[in-house]
Amino acid sequence: MLTLDDFDFALPSALIAQHPAAERTASRLLQLADGTLYDRCFSDLPQLLAPGDLLVLNDTRVIKARLFGRKESGGEIEVLIERIVDARRALAHVRASKSPKPGSRIVLEDTIVLEVRERCGHQGELFALELVGDGDLWALIERHGRLPLPPYITHAADGDDEARYQTVFARHPGAVAAPTAGLHFDLPLLEQLAARSIDLAWLTLHVGAGTFQPVRVQAVAEHRMHAERFEIPPPTIAAIARARARGNRVIAVGTTSLRALEAAAQSGDLRPGAAETDIFIIPGYRFQVVDGLITNFHLPKSTLLMLVSAFAGIDAIRSAYRHAIGQGYRFFSYGDAMLLHRA
Repeated sequence: MLTLDDFDFALPSALIAQHPAAERTASRLLQLADGTLYDRCFSDLPQLLAPGDLLVLNDTRVIKARLFGRKESGGEIEVLIERIVDARRALAHVRASKSPKPGSRIVLEDTIVLEVRERCGHQGELFALELVGDGDLWALIERHGRLPLPPYITHAADGDDEARYQTVFARHPGAVAAPTAGLHFDLPLLEQLAARSIDLAWLTLHVGAGTFQPVRVQAVAEHRMHAERFEIPPPTIAAIARARARGNRVIAVGTTSLRALEAAAQSGDLRPGAAETDIFIIPGYRFQVVDGLITNFHLPKSTLLMLVSAFAGIDAIRSAYRHAIGQGYRFFSYGDAMLLHRA
């Protein structure tokens, strides 16, 4: 039985990247292939892939989902939007000395008045909020909200973060965390990939705040994942079929792309369309779609570390992480990347 301790490691705090590299492609890239580790630069990526390989990227866009305000009682409150349901309703995490009660109102950023409707989520961790008065919740949050940097980044979001904690191909707003493997790509690199006949395809998975929630059970298999929305368009399904027919690899850019692809194939056939997934990938999972994975380095005891361990093998990932720590790789959202091949 796998336990949390199987996915623990000691990470020096100095290796937690607080700021991005000077240029997106200047990050390091640790390649794990056939049991061997290779220290690369991310700009080497086009030469590490074969013509005809397919990269699948997540084009979600991070919204300004963190807002501060007060309750009717005057108590301070912090809200992290998990999902905007429509122009008037949202689901959110709320931090306050005492949780707001259904029927009460909160005022965010001295501007946005919301009524608390109910608690929801599988453990009641979310609050359903509804806009009071005129306006569009999407526009109000984008105007008054703040970029929700991960909890291990210690500075408040600034203009540099607003540019760099967003992929250059972000199109569809809805995420509260960036698909961080995609942060290493810039437009010249995308052009180099195309020049080498490496295909690109797109999907959208809106990353939720649950990606940062710790696993609270010792037996890993008992953990329940948060649900996230995704959509895979028909051209992406067709691109995967063409790559398969050529004998090329399907390489997910980020764990979000991998989760969406594997979730869409749970019925046996990879199908286009929109859905939600709470798929939990741990060692023993049989991958159906993805052959390669580009990913950042993940937190100890996290579900994402479990996912990459399932993909490349527990021992291989342990070895890779020991190497990365010894060589001073930078970890987490603004850190360096890995190129993994399926075990």
